[in-house]
Amino acid sequence: MAVYLDHAASTPMLPEARSAMLEESTRTGNASSLHTAGRRARRVVEESRELLAEALGARPSEVVFTSGGTEADNLAVKGLFWARHEADPRRSRILVGAIEHHAVLDAVEWLVRHEGAEVTWLPVDRLGRLDVAAAERAVATDPASVALITVMWANNEVGTLQPVEDIVALATRYGIPVHSDAVQAVGHLPVDFGAVGLDAMTVSGHKTGGPLGAGALLLRRGAVPVALLHGGGQEGGLRSGTLATPLVLGLATAVGQAVAEREALARRLTGLSERLVRAVLSRVPDAVLRGDPDPSRRLPGIVHLTFPGCEGDSLLYLLDARGIECSTGSACQVGLPRPSHVLLAMGVDEDDARGALRFSLGHTSTRADVDALADAIAPVVDRARRAGLVGAVRPAS
Repeated sequence: MAVYLDHAASTPMLPEARSAMLEESTRTGNASSLHTAGRRARRVVEESRELLAEALGARPSEVVFTSGGTEADNLAVKGLFWARHEADPRRSRILVGAIEHHAVLDAVEWLVRHEGAEVTWLPVDRLGRLDVAAAERAVATDPASVALITVMWANNEVGTLQPVEDIVALATRYGIPVHSDAVQAVGHLPVDFGAVGLDAMTVSGHKTGGPLGAGALLLRRGAVPVALLHGGGQEGGLRSGTLATPLVLGLATAVGQAVAEREALARRLTGLSERLVRAVLSRVPDAVLRGDPDPSRRLPGIVHLTFPGCEGDSLLYLLDARGIECSTGSACQVGLPRPSHVLLAMGVDEDDARGALRFSLGHTSTRADVDALADAIAPVVDRARRAGLVGAVRPAS
């Protein structure tokens, strides 16, 4: 049986979420229909909305269901930009953390190419934490030109927590909306949408033990993005399309349970992560832990390491051959022949950045998983380094 250490890409469904979703999938009814079956489906949707809102510190009216994190990020970034720019054409600038997920980065770059947006990239330090002072300088140069700020809650590759509250405080002084991708944070960190004061926040089901294909965008009252999808006018006109009632229920059930059990899971994952770091560094002493070394300032289940003299893809495949599954970074960027933009933004040398592996733990992780990696890592690194040396001295054909 494989050792699964890629929970940040997708974590197994919680049994309770799976059961709720499967039971609902046996029932018929479109939540937009007015007959009995439709009203029953609508009740499930609205109860799910209430559960999700309660778990995340929001009002039910602030929850917009989507197909996942990517759609929610796009609705927030594009939709809020369009709304703000239309209201005042001077608002053409978007402030973006340099280590955002590509669902945010690519949405912003699309706006630059097609909608006349301007982007200001906010730098991070060597631990991967956003520079708040740099953000303040970027805003202060011309506050009236800023359409929105988007900063993730915690980085999906190195796990470093971001100063979201500081960014919200800064933006509030100038009346600028803030969006945060909280996909990796929910279920692992205390996340309270209302208390933090965000205008928009992204949630994804399959990162929290819910189903693939389900997510949500939380939108503060008054933050009204231009819709991406048009049709039946579902979700208050912000996201047309027939709601997948079983997925909505699975999402809400998973988030509710993950938030309720968060503290216990975080303690367990922190212990396992520290065990993993010690085990790997004792066997490969020149490996380098990336992100914040303080576990309290990093996602409890993410350990990101670089291995000098290795290619991350080689390490990944060699570990996979031994039944250990991990990643080189974001699963959305697998197969691209370039180092992580996150590591480069942190100032990591390009050659070092190529030797990266991310081990991410979740609710099914055990000490046996960590120990299996410990047994495998030294011979795998040695083989990858020898393969790299052979490739380096092989004469050109």
